[in-house]
Amino acid sequence: MKKIVQFFKDSYAELRKVVWPTREDVIASTKVVLVSTVIMAAVLGFIDYLLVVGIDVIFR
Repeated sequence: MKKIVQFFKDSYAELRKVVWPTREDVIASTKVVLVSTVIMAAVLGFIDYLLVVGIDVIFR
């Protein structure tokens, strides 16, 4: 039981050392992720379109 209690005490102590990001940092990071996701979706969609057109040309 002592080890379990010590584990939670140590975990709490480690969490107090964490430097949490500010609200502005979180918002900026979220924007970067969303924009990157949209750009990658567009690129992959375009590549998919090109492959479909290419396959249609080959098999006609």
